[in-house]
Amino acid sequence: MKLLLDFLPLLLFFGSFKYAESHKDWAALFASEHFGFMVSGGKVGPEEAPVLLATVVVMAATLLQALVLKLRGKKIDLMLWISLGLVVTLGGATIWFHNETFIKWKPTGLYWGMALVFLLSDKLMGKNLLKSMLGEEIQMPAAIWSRLNLAWVGFFVAMGVLNLYVAYNFSTSSWANFKVFGSTGLMLVFTLAQGLYMGRHIIEDSSKNDGKETP
Repeated sequence: MKLLLDFLPLLLFFGSFKYAESHKDWAALFASEHFGFMVSGGKVGPEEAPVLLATVVVMAATLLQALVLKLRGKKIDLMLWISLGLVVTLGGATIWFHNETFIKWKPTGLYWGMALVFLLSDKLMGKNLLKSMLGEEIQMPAAIWSRLNLAWVGFFVAMGVLNLYVAYNFSTSSWANFKVFGSTGLMLVFTLAQGLYMGRHIIEDSSKNDGKETP
């Protein structure tokens, strides 16, 4: 259930963009009639309508996601707070200025924001976020946790750069495909690779040190 809720805004963005892209005239009319007050000049053209409508949808979905968690008494994690702030500010700018560049920067802002959080939490606060999330179930040497944390920092930075490369060198449709399938696939591959790396060290600790960290 949580996984579906996490991916819902992304899936809705993709679905609404693809539908509007295949019905551009309708999308332009619909956007102008219902969201013209949010747009500079009050009118939306056929070429810009798909991404503007998809942006409205993802803004509403992300706000709803946070509201549902709040009403259920669940904790809103940091990544969602960052995503919410970015989608409201950059999404709002995309709609008002008729400029898709703003919303295309949103994934990069999220990736780089998370890279900064992972890095500063470890270096300034002495708190390894990855260990905080998994340390109760998994015992590994501190050096391994540090490497994994830095690996996530590097991955987030690289993903932010890759998103901008796709955004500026390919069509908006290609960027939307990458946003859903490409970035999700890379995240899955990286997570699996980290899991394999962790597995090797968990086995070493359990067999040699009875699950305890070595100094």
